[in-house]
Amino acid sequence: MNLQTFARADNYPEPNTQMQSNFSELDAKSIDYAYRFGENFSKFIEALGITRQIPVQEGFTLTMYKAPVVDLADGDVGEGELIPLSKVTPQPAETKEITLKKYRKVTTAEAIQRYGRDEAINMTDNALIKEVQKGIRDYLFDTIKTHGTEQPNLNAGTLQGALASAWGALEVLFEDDTITTVAFVNPMDVANEIANKKITLETQFGLRYYTDLTGTVVFLNNTIPQGEVYATAADNLQVAYISAGSDAFQEFNMFTDEFGYIAIAHGQQLETLSVQTVLASGVLIFPERLDGMVKIDIAGGETTPEA
Repeated sequence: MNLQTFARADNYPEPNTQMQSNFSELDAKSIDYAYRFGENFSKFIEALGITRQIPVQEGFTLTMYKAPVVDLADGDVGEGELIPLSKVTPQPAETKEITLKKYRKVTTAEAIQRYGRDEAINMTDNALIKEVQKGIRDYLFDTIKTHGTEQPNLNAGTLQGALASAWGALEVLFEDDTITTVAFVNPMDVANEIANKKITLETQFGLRYYTDLTGTVVFLNNTIPQGEVYATAADNLQVAYISAGSDAFQEFNMFTDEFGYIAIAHGQQLETLSVQTVLASGVLIFPERLDGMVKIDIAGGETTPEA
């Protein structure tokens, strides 16, 4: 009996025992998705020309402004006399609270068995992350469409004319700064432009874009109404984000990218025989000056610029 017991002990771990290495692929998926999201978003904001990024805490309130009011004192001051004070008064226009958004997806064992692990988990993870990206972009587009002030199109009837008019209007709005103009247009308007000239499109963070003759970076998105162009200065855009590299996310063994834009984890749920994907992200792209955005109608018209 003793000999038989020792003989069985030599066979441990038993064949087909599920070891830690069997599940390391789930961690690898989390790392890969976090890395790709961070890289894509980083290149996207680089394409937008955004240089200012603000790490914030959950519930932080951002304030967007209009142009400040400057009360400039008389600069003619005699030798040895007290220099009078000038005053700059910021003009708050709108506030926005940045909050952490959380998403979860569950893939069942039946789905994995029928379609395979890569199709069932990876394909649906990709779709989920694309929707998260879309939500980040949509806030920026909605803000620009809501607050863009109408300006005349100096060369009515063409997209290039509208882009040139947007560039000129922003040069006036930001006359004391050297700016790069960023414009957002409907793909159908760009399609008409492509028919007339050679345009090379690039892709970042789910958006296609190109650079026009004035140096304006033109992004395509179908939420922009056809026939309209919205634009702002690149330096007017900022990114605020809740860092996904904080202790709160590490507590749940979530993986993040090097920038801290998103936290991702995959885990097995034995009680439901499924694999769940959990994402957490708090990213906001917003304009610092709400009055620093313009709208141009491609068809033109007798639009009078707002003061």
